[in-house]
Amino acid sequence: MELGLHYFTFTHPEWETTLAERFTETAQIADEGGVNLMSVMDHWFQMLHTGGPFEPMLEGYTSLGYLAGVTKNVRLSLLVTGVTYRHPGLLAKTVSTLDVLSRGRAMLGIGAAWYDREHAGLGVPFPPTAERFERLEETLQICRQMWSDDDGAFDGKHYQLAETINLPQPPRGTVPVMIGGGGERKTLRLVAEYGQGTNLFAGPGEESLETIRHKLEVLREHCDRLGTDYDAIEKTILYPGDAAIDADAFLTDMERYKALGVTLVSLTPTPYENPVPWATKLVEDVVPRLKQV
Repeated sequence: MELGLHYFTFTHPEWETTLAERFTETAQIADEGGVNLMSVMDHWFQMLHTGGPFEPMLEGYTSLGYLAGVTKNVRLSLLVTGVTYRHPGLLAKTVSTLDVLSRGRAMLGIGAAWYDREHAGLGVPFPPTAERFERLEETLQICRQMWSDDDGAFDGKHYQLAETINLPQPPRGTVPVMIGGGGERKTLRLVAEYGQGTNLFAGPGEESLETIRHKLEVLREHCDRLGTDYDAIEKTILYPGDAAIDADAFLTDMERYKALGVTLVSLTPTPYENPVPWATKLVEDVVPRLKQV
């Protein structure tokens, strides 16, 4: 099983003067220590339950572009891009650029967006839920077209593109798409139709395990109906527990998630603490054992 590092908070001691250095050092520790995926959030304001808008937050794709230059191995993604934040044609171009400059390490993590306060705060339209999902599906279609030989027009309900020209193309010909969220009627259907990966919220305990089991069963049903290869979809989870504190309990949990088909778990540093020692302990004590799960 692989480990992901989700760097969702920039709030740590003396962040005003150490933010860039600690972000860089944490990423390089992860990169050299066998972490498979490094992700940051796609938010302009920090989430309310993690301190709110007056905590530091860097823009996501600028951050990933920086990480591409200071790492060599780790995959790079937002967890996840809000579909409302960027025009889909520009989003496809941005992700293509990241993939080219990272030499094929980019992944498009994407979802329907939810944080209305940051939209209102910075003047970005925030459509109703149903429309955001319509826009999400069109965005997935546009990205697929831009990462193909078809550079013609796209005429959708919400987006109209006269030319879907995209040069240079991603080194692999396309960029893997991970769709975040566990909505059973819409989100998991989009995973089955357009995605190469899914990301679900998990945690310790039987209830969470059963939730993930059920979500994956729903995903399989969508795949069967659409003729998609369920086994080819990467199943990942975002896990709130601190594996650095109790590695044995964490690894026991991961054995159970692996049995469900989960192949990557992303962990998050503790807010208000220095992430460098945390990342160091993960790559020394957890990554080698997790790879054996």
